[in-house]
Amino acid sequence: MNSSEYSINIKADFMQKQARSTPTQALAELIWNALDADATEVRVELARDAFEKVDKIRIVDNGTGISYNQTPDVFTNLGGSWKRNQNHTLKLKRKLHGKEGQARFKVFALGSVADWDVVYSDEIQTQHEFQISLLERDMSTVRVSDQPTPTSRSTGVVVTIGEIKRQFQIVETSIILQSLNEIFAIYLRNYRDVTILYDNQRIDPSLAIRNEYTCDLTPVDTRDGGSFDVSLEVIEWESITSKSLFLCNANGFPLSETNSRFSLGDFHFSAYLKSEYIDQLNQSGLLEVGDLNTTLRKSIEEAQLFIGKLYRDSVIKNTQDVVGKWKDLKVYPFQGEPSSILAKVEREVFDIVAVTTQEAHPELVQYTPKQTELHLKLLKTAISKSPTDLQKIFDEVLRLPRKKQKELAMLLDETNLSSIISAAKLVADRLKFLDALKFMLFDKEAKKQLKERRQLHRILEQNTWVFGEEYNLWASDKDLTTVLRIHKSKLDANIVIDEPVTKPDGKRGIVDLMFSKAQRKHRADDIEHLIVELKAPKVVISSKEVNQIEDYAGAVSEDLRFHTISGLRWHFWLVSDEYDQNVKRRIDYGPDPRRRLILKGDKLSVGIMTWAEIIEDNLARLQHLKKALEHKVDDEKALTFLRDRHGDLVENFV
Repeated sequence: MNSSEYSINIKADFMQKQARSTPTQALAELIWNALDADATEVRVELARDAFEKVDKIRIVDNGTGISYNQTPDVFTNLGGSWKRNQNHTLKLKRKLHGKEGQARFKVFALGSVADWDVVYSDEIQTQHEFQISLLERDMSTVRVSDQPTPTSRSTGVVVTIGEIKRQFQIVETSIILQSLNEIFAIYLRNYRDVTILYDNQRIDPSLAIRNEYTCDLTPVDTRDGGSFDVSLEVIEWESITSKSLFLCNANGFPLSETNSRFSLGDFHFSAYLKSEYIDQLNQSGLLEVGDLNTTLRKSIEEAQLFIGKLYRDSVIKNTQDVVGKWKDLKVYPFQGEPSSILAKVEREVFDIVAVTTQEAHPELVQYTPKQTELHLKLLKTAISKSPTDLQKIFDEVLRLPRKKQKELAMLLDETNLSSIISAAKLVADRLKFLDALKFMLFDKEAKKQLKERRQLHRILEQNTWVFGEEYNLWASDKDLTTVLRIHKSKLDANIVIDEPVTKPDGKRGIVDLMFSKAQRKHRADDIEHLIVELKAPKVVISSKEVNQIEDYAGAVSEDLRFHTISGLRWHFWLVSDEYDQNVKRRIDYGPDPRRRLILKGDKLSVGIMTWAEIIEDNLARLQHLKKALEHKVDDEKALTFLRDRHGDLVENFV
């Protein structure tokens, strides 16, 4: 063809950088150009030779084309396009994608030769045709037909790319299709009259979408006082994708892609960070990842957190199916509902680890119920006893692949973040309480001032977790007859209370604290009561106090009214700071020295505990979280916490 040559006024390194784009990015930019020219149909056609190797790529559209008179300026100057001062397409008023005209150089990511066959309408609606040509070996020159010629063809552009490069040849069709689905998902959802075909296959994101999520992020405040809204849209795909986070204009049209790396297992997604601010950065040439300023990085980090939460939520949801099967088989190592936030988080961690382990070791599915039960119990013990050694457990015991270990680490670091935060606050408060309790019980001067009934007793009523998470307070400082009445109201309305419950000597007994644990989901009559008899720290437990608690236990065991519930069990604990040698011998030679029981039966047990042992048991339960919180508190901080929570009970410690 007879043509004129024009010099391109763009830096060579910029043009070469565009030519290094990926094949998918190059195709996407050429499609965007067609859509911005009001095309309603864009076809990417692959011409193959006799050996089925692609030797030409054609991008065909039915848009408005390019005006001949504008062509030299459009092709020779960056940003010389008519789009620069427009927000909508000229004819159909659709949102524009780009304004810089960079796509013409990205064609060289596909091949070394590119020709544009353009048909456009002039002011009197007459069609004209002309050609444009670019060569990679001479990127600084654009060749344009000397003049347009009249034609009867419809308006539009055919871009023909030859000398196809190897990087395009090795990309599978399915990968390009999915990538184009991701890039044009929001656009095709908004403009349903648009058709995009790749190698005769229609780009239709709706067929591949599993879920969609949206959220508003923190607005971007710029140094010059500007403020821009930022939002995030996440599409979860049915098929495997590269898990991309796109930087988009306010309309959701991708302008760039971050280099974020996500270890999110089988959660396949495309995320679209949308803001007018991103469009401004793009127009200023600052959208490359290396140039992102701190303000936009904060938005990206916020988006990453939201995506991570979606992943964790999906994992937890998916684990429920497996956990449900374990529950049906009665091999799940937890019973009932979690009794606290900490228990809830612990269970979530277990579920994630257990299900991930099964996915990594499919042979576990073949286990018998007994084998599965043992496996889950061992796993639960490993997690609860050595939470700080989880990485070692993953590596040496479970032998999880490194990829699975990385995914688990991400999940366990931030599992149910709101619950973790609440749990951390709960643990911190409990650690402060234990420090304050230690001070009151063991400080020489504080110990003298501590009142058993008026202070210690009342404070512990409000902190029953000290004696075990599973128990709830039912009664406090009541005689045994009242205990029986509470028993009746909670369990059996048919119990007849016609006389007091008395100890063997005929006197009424006073119970300090009574706790109960019910497991009605499994057995209607599976009930446990814990009776705690408190002694001030200055009281050394002797045979006298032991006889007292045994009298209480005897009153219960000998009163038939307490036996109307077949599964009812009673536990009695005597608590003070120390015990004498006679009591120590009772413990050492008792039925269960490790648990400090002096009496043990099918429905009744009696034990002795010191305050030091109770506090140490609680600290042991919280030890791993204490380390994570780096909890440090002195006596003054502990007492400040105690005064804030129980000021009316500890006025003498102020």
